[in-house]
Amino acid sequence: MPKKVRIGLIGCGGIMRVHIDALEHVRQAELVALADTSRASLERTVERHPDLADLPRFRSYEKMLSEVEPDGVIIATPHTLHFEQIMTCLDRGVHVLTEKPMVCSVAHAKAVMKKARQKKRVLMIAYQRHFSPAFRAARKLIADGKIGKVTYVAALQGQEWLRGTRGTWRQDPKLSGGGQLNDSASHLLDIILWVSGLTPKTVYARIDNRGSKVDINTGITTTFQEGAIGNIAVVGDAPQWWEEVTYYGDKGAIYIRNDRVLLQIPSPKGWGATTKDVTDRFKYRGNPAKNFVDSILGKDEPQTPPVCGLRVIQLTEAAWVSAKSGRPEKVKLR
Repeated sequence: MPKKVRIGLIGCGGIMRVHIDALEHVRQAELVALADTSRASLERTVERHPDLADLPRFRSYEKMLSEVEPDGVIIATPHTLHFEQIMTCLDRGVHVLTEKPMVCSVAHAKAVMKKARQKKRVLMIAYQRHFSPAFRAARKLIADGKIGKVTYVAALQGQEWLRGTRGTWRQDPKLSGGGQLNDSASHLLDIILWVSGLTPKTVYARIDNRGSKVDINTGITTTFQEGAIGNIAVVGDAPQWWEEVTYYGDKGAIYIRNDRVLLQIPSPKGWGATTKDVTDRFKYRGNPAKNFVDSILGKDEPQTPPVCGLRVIQLTEAAWVSAKSGRPEKVKLR
């Protein structure tokens, strides 16, 4: 294994800045090339990061793979392009960290997971919430049985997504694969499942496109194999961003409000309860980019494995089908 992991970037839009900034603090990572179909995006990236000015730039990621032969890549392109790009990179023996969603169909999710296993390469998704102290704390509380068996999940994500993405590829279904549910709400669905450990069983959804070509407002009622039920609201034309997730158990509840975690335990005397702010202050030493590099080097395990991407698209796809059919749909887990 080389002393440094050579990383190529595929897609140099705004979100890639986050990964570039993160990689600057990973001593065992080396950025070796940039790829984007847009010359302007390549130029903006170098303007923002002058230290990358000497890196080779490509309009074709395939050409980058052939000429530079990176050890790993970070993909930050429109959603429907992920599948082909992930498969091509894995076929060439390149490790992959991709932006969310991993892919836009259950069939594609299973295909990339199979390919990653065959090629014995790391495949991860940039779900940064897995590195958040708040969500890691909530996950540990549930795993430790602090609220008992989870019986109900309530989640809300409000965002000015409709206005903020108007006129961009995110509202073009050919590139986005869907609306907010497949975009920023991908983080919400992932964290609901990752924190709770629940497995979705059935979905009943209603969707309002709000005049767009893609889903904007979505209401989902779901049942889980473990017996819990849940309601998920995704509001894409909200005044501004707001998010909350609540996990109710038979021994208490966890309230996550904008990165704060409250643990509520009922009083043993009957009525009433005690509520404490238990936001865990420990910080996982890393982020998606660092964890990606460390996983390639065998120094860590992927904190955002591809199974998380599979679970999210299974739930998302079932919601789309249900909204179209007007009936509850089973979540395809196999």
